[in-house]
Amino acid sequence: MNLLIVLTSHDQLGDTGHKTGFWLEEFASPYYALLDAGATVTLASPLGGQPPLDPKSGEPGFLTEATHRFEDDQAAKTALGTTVKLSTMNVEDFDGVFYPGGHGPLWDLHSDPDSIALIEGFIAAGKPVAAVCHAPAVLLKAKAANGDPLVMGKSVTGFSNSEEAAVELTAVVPYLLEDELVAMGGLYQKTEDWNSLAVVDGLIITGQNPGSSTAVAEALLETVNPN
Repeated sequence: MNLLIVLTSHDQLGDTGHKTGFWLEEFASPYYALLDAGATVTLASPLGGQPPLDPKSGEPGFLTEATHRFEDDQAAKTALGTTVKLSTMNVEDFDGVFYPGGHGPLWDLHSDPDSIALIEGFIAAGKPVAAVCHAPAVLLKAKAANGDPLVMGKSVTGFSNSEEAAVELTAVVPYLLEDELVAMGGLYQKTEDWNSLAVVDGLIITGQNPGSSTAVAEALLETVNPN
């Protein structure tokens, strides 16, 4: 079982002067869930090399068992520091793909042509695409085989408007993910803020927030290897 994790290369939080990137828990938890299930995991990003970490995600209140495990895992740190360029990835080499969130993907992966082509290729090949928190933004510009938006008519979730308001970034982000998923015809679902929710609709697997990361990874594994 070969799985791909695609991380953002974007590190600027709009015009605030603050840094963003990927959210540590949203990488660490799925990374170990996939590894512990026996998967071979490849890490990629648009620019390759070390993807930017949202500094807030390393604050004590956001650390979990998985993030502590990562901090003690030199092999994982080396892998993360040497991500391969997304443009070199091929659908036929993998059984599925996972996109961790953080605010970064709202800017770069949302409209990255290599990412969009990869997602469309995975779906066309009958392989699952999973994304959590802000990362369902990667689905917004992808098209289904008939040319419709990929999420049209699909049950999806992602970081909610109320959660964006709670972190006081509604006026900073380039768009509100919940609104955009709905605008593209997605059947948006959500649970109470910060509670875990993973939504599976065929090959599209989405999670609402950081606490949904493990559930999304487990759904990806179940889709790749159904019992």
